[in-house]
Amino acid sequence: MTEHIHLFFQLMNERQDLLINALWEHINMSLISLLIAVFIAVPLGIILTKKESVAEPVIGTSAVLHTIPSLALLGFMIPLIGIGTVPAIVALTAYALLPILRNTYTGIKEVDPALMEAARGMGMGAYKQLHRIQLPLAMPMIMAGIRTSMVLIVGTATLASLIGAGGLGDLIMLGIQRSNNYYILLGAIPAAMLAIFFDIILRFTEKFSGKSLKPIGAVILIALLTVSTPAVTAMLEDGEENTIVLGGKLGAEPEIIINMYKLLIEQDSDLEVDLEPGLGGTDFVFQALQSGDVDGYLEFTGTAITAFMDEEPVSNESEEAFEQARQGMEEEFNMIFLDPMEYNNTYALAVTRDIAEEHGLETISDLQAVDDQLTAGFTYEFTDRSDGYPGIQDLYGVNFSNIQTMDAALRSRALVSGDVHVIDAYSTDGYLIEYDLVVLEDDLLLFPPYNGAPLFRAETLTEHPELEGILNQLGGRITEEEMQQMNYRVDYQDEDAETVAREFLVQEGLLEEQVE
Repeated sequence: MTEHIHLFFQLMNERQDLLINALWEHINMSLISLLIAVFIAVPLGIILTKKESVAEPVIGTSAVLHTIPSLALLGFMIPLIGIGTVPAIVALTAYALLPILRNTYTGIKEVDPALMEAARGMGMGAYKQLHRIQLPLAMPMIMAGIRTSMVLIVGTATLASLIGAGGLGDLIMLGIQRSNNYYILLGAIPAAMLAIFFDIILRFTEKFSGKSLKPIGAVILIALLTVSTPAVTAMLEDGEENTIVLGGKLGAEPEIIINMYKLLIEQDSDLEVDLEPGLGGTDFVFQALQSGDVDGYLEFTGTAITAFMDEEPVSNESEEAFEQARQGMEEEFNMIFLDPMEYNNTYALAVTRDIAEEHGLETISDLQAVDDQLTAGFTYEFTDRSDGYPGIQDLYGVNFSNIQTMDAALRSRALVSGDVHVIDAYSTDGYLIEYDLVVLEDDLLLFPPYNGAPLFRAETLTEHPELEGILNQLGGRITEEEMQQMNYRVDYQDEDAETVAREFLVQEGLLEEQVE
């Protein structure tokens, strides 16, 4: 236990810059969402006490918003608003409305009618009744709603990292991807402490607001000042020209590659590059590209053909598959594939060495004889793709008796712990090295080539034609072994993705070495 505590605090000390930045993003995002929710829900709750005929439909609508799964609501935001902090704040605000709205409405409605009759008898108008009688008496219930919403926002905001909003969720997702519990704790513990801290602040505010609303006004003012500084900075940054945004799926490999793009672009042009790594799965990042929230990202030829174009690969040769993907993406989506890299990050099925030896597994065809004895752990995407499990069933006749779907980052740990016996993998994943896994040969050639290449919006390349020449310097470079080693360094040796990317480019003579 002592060793674990020591390692945790060592990581906290080493990554304090990352932690501070994530914590600030989380606070900022949470406070803005809560303030907007309060400014909407409290006045609306008061109005509804005067318009009872519409009260239940309005509260019911906010309850419906509350029932939408948080991850689904964040996903809905991408095509509507895009990625980043703004859609995350919209989603968090929607979640926070119901407790504040319902408690405000109920708190005011439950004020003793005799008191209101006395107030009217003393000649108080509607405003004075609200200010002096109803709000003070209803304040404990209103504050309870606000505190509930605050805790809800802080917890849900950890998911906002999936749409590029940052926050402590970045650390949690990093820990899940790298199978590193210390990173998960580094995000989860501050999130929990933040929720407790805000609850204490609001509890004290409620306590000292018995006779006056000034403490609440002071807290709101401090919150506004806290969130306004980065908002102004962001507005100034948004106004910068010659900046492009590159996105990336979850995982070390996309982050390493887009860092290479950034380093090359900023060295060979006057463009600035903002990175949005860890945006989620394929659909999330592709939607971000379609909506223009990112200008480009790393995509694979096989994914473009089967997932976006909904076609069968014309060939298992890399060149022919790339040409099919390049033409299809330009004609159907007005997106341009630049030159692909050498490595083929194809799908694969992997098992532990013990399972391979126990059942004599060398190829995917070998699974047919033992599929009723094995549990498969597949990603959600793999179970639904024509070049995934459905393709394995059709081509190989393999039908596992038990399949567990899970996030990509959890597969390797589920495999080595024995919870599942076979997983889908990517041939460049770092955990293949870490756990000495056996990759089963695709002997019937189900999986098409998955050569990685920059996928850009045509408008971006028209506006910045120099990008094509800069990024095509990576064409034909990076072998499968080199990519696997780089992934391993980031995932299991905790090296920074930019550092790994920089070292490779310097080694290849594409980037000038930094002078200390």
